[in-house]
Amino acid sequence: MNINNKTFHARWKLHSSQVRGVHNFKYGSEDITILPSGLAFISSGLKYPQTPSYAPDSPGKIFILDLEDQKHRPTELRISRGFDVDSFNPHGISTYIDKEDDTVYLFVVNHPQFRSTVEIFRFVEEDYSLTHLKTVQHELLHNVNDIVALGPESFYATNDHYFTQHLLRSLETLFCLAWCNVVYYSPTEVKEVASGFYMANGINISPDKKYVYVSDILDSAVHVMEMNQNYTLTPIKAIHVGTLIDNIEVDPETGDLWGGCHPNGWKFFNYNPEDLPGSEVIHIKNIHSEEPIVTQVYADNGSVIQGSSVATVYKGKLLIGTVFHKALYCHLEQSIKM
Repeated sequence: MNINNKTFHARWKLHSSQVRGVHNFKYGSEDITILPSGLAFISSGLKYPQTPSYAPDSPGKIFILDLEDQKHRPTELRISRGFDVDSFNPHGISTYIDKEDDTVYLFVVNHPQFRSTVEIFRFVEEDYSLTHLKTVQHELLHNVNDIVALGPESFYATNDHYFTQHLLRSLETLFCLAWCNVVYYSPTEVKEVASGFYMANGINISPDKKYVYVSDILDSAVHVMEMNQNYTLTPIKAIHVGTLIDNIEVDPETGDLWGGCHPNGWKFFNYNPEDLPGSEVIHIKNIHSEEPIVTQVYADNGSVIQGSSVATVYKGKLLIGTVFHKALYCHLEQSIKM
């Protein structure tokens, strides 16, 4: 595998003069997913063990950002009545578009009172709102981190810990127990479909829906798995990327992977305002080849952006989100050097 961490021009070059913060994101932008139309959903305000929060008493929110609009100002999505917005604590997100009627479903990992649920919403574009459809709870979905939607009510989800009690979770991490897993959920079946991860984090799917990608943040690796007809996952290979990769986004046109990463795990998990955690974005090209190309596209020591958790692209634009800090909007240009 070819890892290029010393130049920014193996495939993409970042315009340093066109890197700017996105308005309204003071309390995190943990996960981002973009519709084909250029509308980006962004989860904000996550409160989670071992990570700081600049608004511990405020509920989380979902924003939308129209990347076709040059103003680049996010709008908070209004959530329908009946949903408990006061305990809303959004984490990973995913969308599913119904091919028959173009309905957009938004799946949100939620941690009310630090429990794990999955909330399913219908997106109403006319008034930028979310209609709550269903709350999913199950004993196998006990420490959900991220999610990838497979249908209007079905998905894969990662559990980033085996234990739910705080002390046991800490010991699990300390002793590097590879007990985390991926779970498949549908209204008719719930089951473990992959296991053996130290801390299963981001999850996503290939454009052809044949492969699933899971990041194991403590192993600095992306696992490639093949989907089977019964929704179990067969491991193909693991790509070690040399950094703690968090969420994974997939370019729908090229199939390339983009990852928001933590270059220093100690600084991220043990936050010190005098020694800030940095940020990093990587791009993975030709992931199914024998020599995937992993390139560092952005890096910062924490002076600009702290705790990057996601990176995703749309028409030469790069959005970088964070667990608890702000979001960045950047311009990319494709380099002629390969």
